[in-house]
Amino acid sequence: MEEFLHRFRVSQFVRFLFLLWHNLMKTTAVKNDESNMNLVKLVDLYHEEGACRLHLAEVRWPDGVKCTRCGSGDRVKQLPGIAKWHCGYCRYKFTATSGTIFNDTHLPLWKWFMALYLMLESRKGVSANQLKRTLGISYKTAWYLCHRIRNAMQDGNAALLKGIVEVDETYVGGKTRGMGRGYRGNKAIAMGVIQRGGEVRLQAVKRGDRETLHKFIHSKTADECPAIYTDENPTYNGIADANTVHETVNHSAEEWVRGDIHTNSVESVWSLLKRSIIGAYHKVSMKHLDAYLGELEHRFNNRNNEFLFRDTLLKLVNAEKLTFCELTKAA
Repeated sequence: MEEFLHRFRVSQFVRFLFLLWHNLMKTTAVKNDESNMNLVKLVDLYHEEGACRLHLAEVRWPDGVKCTRCGSGDRVKQLPGIAKWHCGYCRYKFTATSGTIFNDTHLPLWKWFMALYLMLESRKGVSANQLKRTLGISYKTAWYLCHRIRNAMQDGNAALLKGIVEVDETYVGGKTRGMGRGYRGNKAIAMGVIQRGGEVRLQAVKRGDRETLHKFIHSKTADECPAIYTDENPTYNGIADANTVHETVNHSAEEWVRGDIHTNSVESVWSLLKRSIIGAYHKVSMKHLDAYLGELEHRFNNRNNEFLFRDTLLKLVNAEKLTFCELTKAA
């Protein structure tokens, strides 16, 4: 009898060690899989609500869970269920989604994760109609979902650009019957400035006059910029100062590159924008143009970020709520 009990205890201890090792390996694998997210990993890791809520908690509180009301983390106790806690200080019960844009959603979190992944991985963007078909939701839900994600992508505290920068503007809008090719009365203006080998800043502006364009450039670039390269548009004249040289290329004379002087980098961003509108969105409301530019800017600036999905999910967790009334109110 004693020998039997001894063998039983040994087998239980071995089983405990195996389960401990298995859980550690599983946790390590999940953390390693956060880099370079792809569709197979996404479905494998976050195909059900519980896994999504646990991942939200890990992203939101990497240093330990803190109360969403008082901010304390000392007396937070986990409750039965998935990602639920109780604060001993203010006696508030909260979950991983409390106080976030996920809190009042009727959409499963795995559909949020899927929509976010598709928007990040589609270089030319993904339309609300496509998400409607892919996720099996209504068009209204898909459209609202896209705009909430775009709103979270906006970076209001982006750093000023340094080094050599390229500046260009483009006009967004369709053709008008009976008007000449150069008619721009129905078009919106998008401004872009990009640091060579670095990030881009995009913004919709109401006018293309000198004051507006110069104000945009100064608001996005630091004083240390040694050179600003543009096309021959005369509204850019006078942007140079004692610390900055202004050089141009004459596109109307088919001069695209002169030595190191060109605007090819910023024009490649406009190419992505135009292909997005033609191939994915088909039509972009002028009211929401800044939101689409913000989405493109976020994707472009994080093109080499292997943790793009995780970092953007953190933006969603910390984003302010965008109500449907606010989104659809008159401009």
